[in-house]
This record gives sequence, structure tokens and C-alpha cells, in this order.
Amino acid sequence: MAKLIDSIIERAKTYYKHIVLPEGEETRIIRAAEIINSHKIAKVTLLGDKNIILKKSEDNLLDGVEIISPETSHKLKKYANLLYDLRKDKGLTLDAAYDLAKTPMYFACLMLKNNDADGVVAGSTHSTSDVLRPAFQIIKTKPGIINISSCFVMVFPEGTIYGDNGTFVFADCAVIPNPDSNQLVDIAVASVESARVIADIKEPKVAMLSFSTKGSAKHDNAKKVQLATRILEESNVDFDFDGELQLDAAIVPEVAALKAPNSKVAGKANVLIFPDLQAGNIGYKIAERFGNAKAFGPICQGLALPINDLSRGCDVTDIISVVAITALQAENSK
Repeated sequence: MAKLIDSIIERAKTYYKHIVLPEGEETRIIRAAEIINSHKIAKVTLLGDKNIILKKSEDNLLDGVEIISPETSHKLKKYANLLYDLRKDKGLTLDAAYDLAKTPMYFACLMLKNNDADGVVAGSTHSTSDVLRPAFQIIKTKPGIINISSCFVMVFPEGTIYGDNGTFVFADCAVIPNPDSNQLVDIAVASVESARVIADIKEPKVAMLSFSTKGSAKHDNAKKVQLATRILEESNVDFDFDGELQLDAAIVPEVAALKAPNSKVAGKANVLIFPDLQAGNIGYKIAERFGNAKAFGPICQGLALPINDLSRGCDVTDIISVVAITALQAENSK
């Protein structure tokens, strides 16, 4: 498990991206920033009151870390005008744009939009909706992707025979509650990029999961997955996929030989696309608790520029890992 995150951190160091942490006055964020700065994992900007941040910091460990108070920043006017231009057609007034631009999450996303940073990481004190709302409004999605989603990189204990040497990508486990067939396709395409860029899976093999394998059950929920698979077949994607597959058919060769003997993916899947958020969220937590897997995420995917949402229960190590992951996404989004 440690090998993957060590690899992510080492790769992040080579890119040395500029990551903004809007919750700069939070003690866990400050501790993480100290380590990120001292180990040169990324260039860090903290948003908040400089006096409060420095008072909470260890001696000299924030030397080289930029600290910005959005309310007094010389770029506030520029960012407010940028936000106004982006949202005036939605009814946003210039005064309201100023008020929003002063808030750390909006200020951070406007830094990103204005090419003053490479990525944003937040969520230690903000809800997921508060993190993603400005991302949706300011950054928007990658070309060809309509829906922002999320994934977890799941790393199982050494010796696990399934997946890519015990590594999987699970999606969507945190954002889209009940995706339709087109949304499942977006999730699959974005998850393959996450598999390649973050999990270092060289040959992603995508299983579109259901409670049915190849029509073994007749239900609208299975039909949704079948349709998503047909859309993928018509999309000229550059990865192997198959559906609909039950989990055992997707990852266990012996079961795959019985249920889907002609599949390129069955028995070898390393990217698992769940049919809805309930299944995905339950699935990754079962893997954590029963399978002793380490879950890295949720990782936001599909955004034009990287913004990631921390759990409010995150620790310092989690923050460092997500910053490193965001750096890899930033390099890939160039």
C-alpha cells in the first residue's frame, strides 16, 4: 500500500506544482503544508489570516509558503471581475461577485482559473457541496466530458491476486447519486484517466458492474448498464471494457470463464464502474473494512483543472496524499 502513495509523492516532486489550500487557518492543513513545503512535494499557498497561520505553525517550517488573505489581496478586484464575467448570464451582480471572490473557496478556484495556481485541495472544514459548487461554476468540465464524478484508488494488501496487482479504481462513490447511461460512460472514461495518471495502471480494464451478467437478469437497472456499454462500444475509446458484469465475473477468472468466456475484461478488471452511488459507496467501504484495502479519495475527475475534496475527518497524511494526487492531475491537464 505504501508503495503506491510513495510513488505518487515522488512523481509529484518532479512536477512541483502550485497547490492552493483554502482552509489555511486549520491546524491539520498547516501541519500538512509544513511537510509538503519542507519535502518539496509542491509549492503551497495557504489562504487565511497570516498572523493566525504563523502562530499555529512550527518555527520556520512555512518559510517559502505563500499566505494570502483574500479580502486584502491586490488581485481581489481582478478575480471579482473574472467571476462576474463567468456568471453574469446566470444573474450574478458585480457586488455579489466581490462578496463571493472574498471567500476562500471561490478565491482559490479563481486563482486556478486565472492560471495563478495548478490545483486546489479543500474539504477539511468545508462540505463537499461547498467545495464543488465553485468548481462547477468556475472551472467546469474537460472537453468531451459533461459530468463531474469521483473515484477511489483502492490498494489491497500485498499478495492480492485481483485487479492490477491488488490495485483498483472504484467509481463513482461520492458525487452522482443515480447516474443514467450517458453519465456512466463519462464516469468510465474519467476513471480510466485516473487509473493511468494516479494509480499507474498501464492497461485499464473497465467492468460496468450490475447484479446481472450478460442479461442473466431482466430489470431496468441492468438495462441501464447494458445501454452504457453499448454507448462505449460506439465511442471509439482506447481501453478494454465490458458489461454488464457481476463483481465476481469481473474479477475472478474461474467465474468469468463460466459467465463471460469471450470477454477481454471479465476476470481481469481493474476499474470497477458501479451502477449507482449507493453501490459504489457501500462497495468501497466493504473493501476497506472487510478486505483491509486502503482507499485514496474521493478523487474528483472530469474537471478541466484539478480540485479535490478532502474528508472532514482527514488527517495530515491524507492531506499530503491528496495534494500529491492533485499535482499529478495538474500535470496531466496541461
